[in-house]
Amino acid sequence: MKKNLMIIFTLLLMSVLVAACGNGESDSVEGVTEASADTGETKKLRISLGLNDKTPLYKSSEKFKELVEEKTDSLNVEIYHSGQLADDRSAIEMLQFGTLDITIPSTAPFTSFVPEYGVFDLPFTLKNTDVVDKVLQGKIGDELAEKASEQGVKQLAWWENGFRQLTNSKKSIKKLDDLNGLKVRTMENDIHLGAWKAMGANPTPMAFTELFTAMQQKTVDGQENPYPTILLEKYPEVQKYVTETNHIYSPFIFLISQKTWDGLTEEQQEIVESAALEAGEHNRKLSRETAASALEELKGQMEYSKVSDAELEKFRGAVKPVIEKYKESIGQDFVEKYLNEVNNAE
Repeated sequence: MKKNLMIIFTLLLMSVLVAACGNGESDSVEGVTEASADTGETKKLRISLGLNDKTPLYKSSEKFKELVEEKTDSLNVEIYHSGQLADDRSAIEMLQFGTLDITIPSTAPFTSFVPEYGVFDLPFTLKNTDVVDKVLQGKIGDELAEKASEQGVKQLAWWENGFRQLTNSKKSIKKLDDLNGLKVRTMENDIHLGAWKAMGANPTPMAFTELFTAMQQKTVDGQENPYPTILLEKYPEVQKYVTETNHIYSPFIFLISQKTWDGLTEEQQEIVESAALEAGEHNRKLSRETAASALEELKGQMEYSKVSDAELEKFRGAVKPVIEKYKESIGQDFVEKYLNEVNNAE
């Protein structure tokens, strides 16, 4: 009897010791372990998104997760949508500190870190998706990605938010004068603020997560975002008019923390980068299909108008001083290089 009890006690003691050894804590930053892939441990990559789980951005992030996890068992991707972890700017800062692995924001919040990304905030410079693709996949796109690496983050791919359109609860917008005094929510971006002021509106910067409530409470009259965002964020519930302006093309940028990147093996880096690029292609296709279908659906819920080509020239004329003003803060030479690339693409 005593012999049996000793055997049982020994087995229990061994199991406790094994469990204790297996549960040792890592010295890594939150989100990524430092153990190599050879140990069999799984690295966790957390993605923070500002938009909800019905958007092309989220669905494309799921595509990224699928591509990564089908190629390796050593990486696990977790996606957090709707700003659950942080807004875009805070998420970028978390990447710099290494407390978050991946975020996919618009370029506008990133201009605080790399001013040259501000070229995409210059209104009415990109006219269609053919021009967009040539510019982003060319020298300008490559040069910007290199500049991002100086900020403790690494850009792996260009994704797409799309052309931004205007909605409001006051009136149909068909000409420049219709914007006079309209209180429009913008991102917290000086170029956007300057452009809307130049066009006669009253721009009001605020976080995306606060926007729906602000429109609901009439704190602002309207906002500007791509068609899929307008539809999926349910803005027709608080907005009556939608106007096609294509005033700004807004890319998404796939950013990974440099600390996270450095903690990956070479094989894992290749898998992550390849997945980011492939999911980016998927994203652009899905984004454009979704934009077209979203517009058709919005036309059934809101009063739609489109600014004529002739009237758009007045819009462009109004914002020219803004473009000139911000050339220096973005980088005079870089803006000229960007505008030349745009002209060549056209």
